[in-house]
Amino acid sequence: MVIDSARRAFKGIFAQRSRWVVLKSVGLTILLFLGIWLGLQNLVSVYLLPFIDGWVWLTSVILWVLGAGVIVAGGFLLGPVTAIFAGLFLDEVAEHIESAHYPEEVPGTAMATVPSLFLAIKFGLFVLLANLIALLLVWVAGFGVIIFFLVNGFLLGREYFQFAAMRFLPESDVVALRRKFSFEIFLSGLVIAAFMSVPFLNLLTPVFAAIMMVHLYKTISHQQLELPAQ
Repeated sequence: MVIDSARRAFKGIFAQRSRWVVLKSVGLTILLFLGIWLGLQNLVSVYLLPFIDGWVWLTSVILWVLGAGVIVAGGFLLGPVTAIFAGLFLDEVAEHIESAHYPEEVPGTAMATVPSLFLAIKFGLFVLLANLIALLLVWVAGFGVIIFFLVNGFLLGREYFQFAAMRFLPESDVVALRRKFSFEIFLSGLVIAAFMSVPFLNLLTPVFAAIMMVHLYKTISHQQLELPAQ
């Protein structure tokens, strides 16, 4: 169940509509960071550099620190910010997967704009949390890495499964389903956490996770239908 969903998700991120979501989310992220860089540069040029005019070495140091700070912050925040933007388009990815792989079934219902935006921000915050934990544990061997995967496996599996399932079920039913299949969802979260730990590939995490959880939810729902009545 989990391995098959992961395999299909990895293939799915290279589908045309999935690539378009990746391009949109990464493109918006780059524009945001470019805007931040230009804004900071303008603030420093207008409000700081005039006061140190003539101090060439200090000006060079400030500009170097500013540039290095933006690069470091960009590397740390690139994944979370991309996740927020990608979260705005995850319903588009889910619709494509549902129509391409489950055409005979009733399609899911996209969330309203405000809940969708809230969910997108939650996705971003969870990825930010994962990156923060990774940064804190970067020098910790052994159990530190294990804790990173366990915590983020739980968080990411829970949130992305909820996204996929709430296209079809009310929240109370999703919670019950999540509890019943908690082990499978947790294992799926571990796969997502492993995917997210790979540099550059982690930019595709929201799309990969969304596709994987759509397949996982469909597999679980089919399994539920096959169960004999109690």
